[in-house]
Amino acid sequence: MQTPEIKPGPKESEGVAVIDRACAILFAFRPDDTSLTLAELAARTGLYKSTLLRLAGALIQHRLLLRLDDGRYQLGAATFMLGALYQRSLNLGDILVPLMRELAEISDESVSFYVRDEAVRVCLHRVDSTHAVRYHVREGDVLPLESGSGGLALLAFGGSEGEVFERIRDDFYCVSMGERDRETAGISMPVFGVRQTLRGVLTLAGPSSRINQVFVERNIGALFDCAARATDALGGDARALRSAQRRAAGIQSK
Repeated sequence: MQTPEIKPGPKESEGVAVIDRACAILFAFRPDDTSLTLAELAARTGLYKSTLLRLAGALIQHRLLLRLDDGRYQLGAATFMLGALYQRSLNLGDILVPLMRELAEISDESVSFYVRDEAVRVCLHRVDSTHAVRYHVREGDVLPLESGSGGLALLAFGGSEGEVFERIRDDFYCVSMGERDRETAGISMPVFGVRQTLRGVLTLAGPSSRINQVFVERNIGALFDCAARATDALGGDARALRSAQRRAAGIQSK
């Protein structure tokens, strides 16, 4: 016999609604905000000022919010403490590898995650495709920065100047067809962490015979989704990646 669904009672539903509103206040703050007025919080959350004042008092009591002398509000010290605890609990591989496996399954090609180590890049994580013929890179392999989509993306989002790097930053991805090795091609995209710190780049790569413009158009959305989800999980802001994903999808649909 099927167990009937237990629906929350009025008090429980009210408690969930209070938590939702409190979270709306905390998430109203954006990366470039130092403080917000009560009117700004009301505009961003859609809450009445009386409700905001009541919830802000509780958040202040738990050090999640701070009221300044001029009446403005900023995030409290407890949010930093929670963020630091979250960061210490993170294992980069635990977050990235499952997402990379999904991408490898969708694209049927190999996925790598590269980080910069001074003048070179290092493959930190790798998920191979099931093809007998594939782009062979192993975890720990060292590759150049100046060629290949992974190296160029690391340089671009590391602040390198020049028209090529500006275009990569505008598009939020880099495609390389046979540049480092004429037999291989790839597409790379950045992954960000807290305060938009560049954590590395995801690269979808394989033989040039399979990685062509049609492949890029078919799989760039999945790569964007992987990079955005990884960025969210690592405490970064994926909105710019999502915006670039919509732009890329709009270009392809024309």
